[in-house]
Amino acid sequence: MKKLIAIMLLALPLGAAADHMDVIEVKLNADCSLDTYLQIARDFNTDWGSKHGYKSEVLVPLQSHNLESLYWVGRSKDAASFGAAWDSWRDELKDPDSVASKLWARFAKCGMNVARRSYDVY
Repeated sequence: MKKLIAIMLLALPLGAAADHMDVIEVKLNADCSLDTYLQIARDFNTDWGSKHGYKSEVLVPLQSHNLESLYWVGRSKDAASFGAAWDSWRDELKDPDSVASKLWARFAKCGMNVARRSYDVY
C-alpha cells in the first residue's frame, strides 16, 4: 500500500508556483513629500491595483548604500498576471481620463523612476 501511495504522489504534477515581484527604484522630486507619494500609492492600490491583481508597498530605506531612493514593490500572483496587468495599464494610459492616466500624472509629478526590476518569488 505504501508503494502505491508513493507512486501516486510521484505521478501528480508538482509544478512550482511563483509570485511575481515588480521593484521600481524611485527618487522623489524636491517638491514632493514622502506622505504625498504614499497617498498616491494607497490610491493606486485601491483604485487600480486591486482590480488587476496587483498589490504594492513602498520601502523606505533606513540603512542602505542608497538612502536617496525609495522602492516600489508590487506583487502579482505570477508573471502572467503581471503581464496582463501591465497590458491593461499601458492601454489605459492612452485615455487621459482613465484611472491609470490620472495616477500616472500624479506619480510623474512626484518622482522619477530610476530603475525597474522584476523577479519570480518562490
